[in-house]
Amino acid sequence: MLYSSVGHAGASGYIAVMSLLSLAPEVIKPTALSLNILVGSIATWQFYRAGHFSWSLFWPFAAFAVPCAFIGGQLNLPTHVFKMVLGLLLLYSAWRFFVHAKQSVQIKTVPRTQALLAGAGIGFLSGLTGTGGGIFLTPLLLLMGWADAKRAAAVSALFVLLNSVSGLAGNFTATKALPTFLVPLLIAAALGGLVGSYFGSRRIQPHAIKKLLAMVLLIAGFKLILT
Repeated sequence: MLYSSVGHAGASGYIAVMSLLSLAPEVIKPTALSLNILVGSIATWQFYRAGHFSWSLFWPFAAFAVPCAFIGGQLNLPTHVFKMVLGLLLLYSAWRFFVHAKQSVQIKTVPRTQALLAGAGIGFLSGLTGTGGGIFLTPLLLLMGWADAKRAAAVSALFVLLNSVSGLAGNFTATKALPTFLVPLLIAAALGGLVGSYFGSRRIQPHAIKKLLAMVLLIAGFKLILT
């Protein structure tokens, strides 16, 4: 609910919870990506219906991101490296949520080459870590002044969805397996995604939710790095 309200699908939150519960990395990645696909679909639909999506902003970031997410999804890092990468990822995300909680944006034109290269890098990292890339793309769009909060959320939602599909496909190609306990998690995530994306796209401002998410990510990030 919290993540979908800002156009994300929740992968970093799912990863944080599963890591705190000491699940294995080979289980964490496909589970997070599967939940991302469902919630990303819901968020994409809600933000698109609310009129916030921009195709011209979306496609340069997505063009190379999707194939790079497939490549990243095929790779599995050693446990200690996986924890360190995820810990730094979560701390980075928390910092960005704090920084951009109430920041106003002056919209600028997106340089095509920068968008293509950034999308490729974010896509690879999203597949590697089991996230959809929204926690990287949204702060980037806001920091560079390429979108306001609602448009960044709408673009990130579809970006997360496509990267998650590609990343999960790459992971399944390498492992030939999916977690067996997905169904109840999918139901819970769908309910939260419906509520969060509806209110995020139409009713509420995301700055308060971003601060709450940042606190969760800080705790999980430090735990991963220090244990």
